[in-house]
Amino acid sequence: MRKVLATTLALTMGVSLAACGGSPAPATTAAPAETKAEAAAETKAGEAKAEEADLGDTLVLYSSMTEFDLDALITCFNEVYPDIEVEVVSGSVGEYTSRIAAEAENPQGDVTWGGLCDSDGDTHKDLFEAWVSDHNDEAMEGYSTPNGFYSMDHLSTVCFCVNTELEKELGVEINSYEDLLNPALKGKIVLSDPNSSSAAWNNLCNIFSVYGVDTPEAWDYIDKLMDNLVVVEKSSVCFNSVFDGEYVVGLTYEDGAIKLNQNGSTTTEVRYPAEGTSAAAYGMAIVKNAPHMEAAKAMVNFVCSAEGQSRMAEYMEGTLRLTNANYKTPDNAWLKASSDMKWVARPVEELTEKKADLLAKWNDMLGKHQ
Repeated sequence: MRKVLATTLALTMGVSLAACGGSPAPATTAAPAETKAEAAAETKAGEAKAEEADLGDTLVLYSSMTEFDLDALITCFNEVYPDIEVEVVSGSVGEYTSRIAAEAENPQGDVTWGGLCDSDGDTHKDLFEAWVSDHNDEAMEGYSTPNGFYSMDHLSTVCFCVNTELEKELGVEINSYEDLLNPALKGKIVLSDPNSSSAAWNNLCNIFSVYGVDTPEAWDYIDKLMDNLVVVEKSSVCFNSVFDGEYVVGLTYEDGAIKLNQNGSTTTEVRYPAEGTSAAAYGMAIVKNAPHMEAAKAMVNFVCSAEGQSRMAEYMEGTLRLTNANYKTPDNAWLKASSDMKWVARPVEELTEKKADLLAKWNDMLGKHQ
């Protein structure tokens, strides 16, 4: 893999909240040939139109995505737009939204990727342009723009990352939420903090989707789970520390955990709760009054198009679920096919509305376990 063609700058601002949500059963199969051809033709027509505009030669991207994901995006984008140099400012969604707000009078960034979720509502409406991708109507059902300024491009699906060697040593099997309550797993399950981690909130959303939002059944389950749970700050710990053997299972997201296997891990497995899983949808957004506006629109259109997503999926070997209904999943995809998984409906609007109260109850309950 070649290095990301960008300058990565460290951010020092504090982390703030990132929300998430989603709908069940994203498609992972290829669209009919004629549909893909039509989509590709539309993409090329859009690219030709963009080329007529002055795109410039620079684009500043604020992103919370991994280096692997950024490498895929920039490599594939530069295949179509070789004259645009992409500079990356890496940080959490809380860091880069704080930065955009601080720079409002003199914007320095152009576009964001990662961290902006379908249940954010209009939280960040003052930071971004009221514009969405030309391919918004090609998104799978339930994954089009939720607010008129996010262009949804990829999904983050809830999963367990299991250390199979430690699982065997303990004599346990981890396939469901109920399995996580086994006393043998006390102190051996890791989850990041849902107050600051979108990945953790994503997992909490799935528990509420399975057991009911703010129901006694859900809180009874969470109360029991906390007996075995260790809460950490960084979401990456929930798969990396499982690989390192520090924990038996991490409650995490599949595109992070599956990369362990892609990189050669034989001791970790990605599994999905038997009760059902769901996905949060994440998107891109253009910074209000972005200095390189046309280049920013070109990137968003590329990432949300069937052709762009097919290119990226091939490059990443199918480690990220994407939103365009017409994108082609590569034959060597690492992720499990959606058709082979059990999906549960996620009430995004209700979770968004109740998020503050749900987190307050979570914090109160966690405090009693510490």
